[in-house]
Amino acid sequence: MELIPAVDLRQGKCVRLYQGDYNVETVFSGNPVEIALQWQSLGAPRLHIVDLDGAAAGELYNLDIIKEIASTVLVPIQLGGGIRQLETVVQLLKSGIERVILGTAAVEDPKLIEEACHKFSESIIVSIDAREGHIAIHGWRQSTELKATEFTKSMVKLGVKRFIYTDIGRDGTLTEPNFAAIADLVNTIRLPIIAAGGISSLNHLNKLKQLGVEASIVGKALYTGDINLKQALTTIC
Repeated sequence: MELIPAVDLRQGKCVRLYQGDYNVETVFSGNPVEIALQWQSLGAPRLHIVDLDGAAAGELYNLDIIKEIASTVLVPIQLGGGIRQLETVVQLLKSGIERVILGTAAVEDPKLIEEACHKFSESIIVSIDAREGHIAIHGWRQSTELKATEFTKSMVKLGVKRFIYTDIGRDGTLTEPNFAAIADLVNTIRLPIIAAGGISSLNHLNKLKQLGVEASIVGKALYTGDINLKQALTTIC
């Protein structure tokens, strides 16, 4: 199982939100490039970068910083937040981003997903962002009636080969992941699932590994020190 540090960008800074709430923000650094290099130096196999401004606005906002990180670090990067056009996907992959994450676009523009998967296959990830079992979009600010598992199945039919599952209610809370929902997804979909939201201890990582997830994204717990990246990589992954 891979352990992937999260670098969330807002207004050019590295931040964490509480349950995706833009009004409850903790700034951890004014230098995201430095943070990315720090995680790389501690052994991170890849980085998970989210443009929070982009997710809310519908287009990438922190592109200059993202490109700077991509050109500075050696580890692969997966990027999400406001990517809603095929030309943006193409541009990002050409600029050195390894995987592009699509969330809102997957709900609102399934044809884009189908075309992107046809052209770029494993470079496309669909983000399953769930609040009480239902998909949320537009920076998690808008809820839908779509059930997470059924929506994921519909994405598989379009050619999606990898998913990130985030339980919004647990994200940034340092509580625990939604193990039941993650297990259900792993067992139902049988494609690579990356878990996120509420991961805050080595025990959580151990349990996720046992459930069979491909990777776990850890954000706040790395910044607060609840999880030591080097220790976790040595003992879990």
